[in-house]
Amino acid sequence: MKTDFEIQKDVIEQLRWEPALAAAEIGVSVKDGIVTLSGTIDSYPKKLAAEKGARKVSAVKAVIENLEVHLPTNKQKSDQQIADQVLHVLRWHTAVADEKLKVTVEHGFVTLSGQVDWGYERNMAKTAIENIEGIRLVVNEITVRPHPVYSDVTEKIGAAFQRHASIDSSKIKVFITGNRVTLEGRVRSWAERDDAEEAAWSARGVNQVVNNLIVEEEEFAF
Repeated sequence: MKTDFEIQKDVIEQLRWEPALAAAEIGVSVKDGIVTLSGTIDSYPKKLAAEKGARKVSAVKAVIENLEVHLPTNKQKSDQQIADQVLHVLRWHTAVADEKLKVTVEHGFVTLSGQVDWGYERNMAKTAIENIEGIRLVVNEITVRPHPVYSDVTEKIGAAFQRHASIDSSKIKVFITGNRVTLEGRVRSWAERDDAEEAAWSARGVNQVVNNLIVEEEEFAF
């Protein structure tokens, strides 16, 4: 079992390994396996990369991200410029129904709202705009339109897990309540946890996924 000090050391090394990051900008503290990232960085993509990097480290139970984005003067854009670019990106993204979405920008904080038919559309809309220069934060308030959930949706999600190389389907239980999917069980990594949630979102009719999967420490993974 890793100590908090060992986890901290591994997270710091992982952040140093990430090509997009200057690890010296980021403070790392760990308590009971929970990692807190703090400091200021100069872009929103770096903020996402830091959180993703920390989640790659084994024995990390959770990541609290307290990073603030302070854009250099030459990278700053007006809210109007950001809104125009966000709309342009969404308009040309083949997986996003941009006419169903609304974009609000305030001080570089982008909020996406509206209603779509599929969970993957909701997730793709956020992913599509995350690298736009000038954005400080993206808040995804897009909802998924409720559709009838077929009786075999649990089996379909389970089959999707089995097809996915990173997911051990035998350790995950799926519960359906109305249009909500709840995932219970244990996984070997944050990547596996995220992949399972993404697979659940892909089922038609699902408009909420509650991810209660627990990331095990490497020494006890089964």
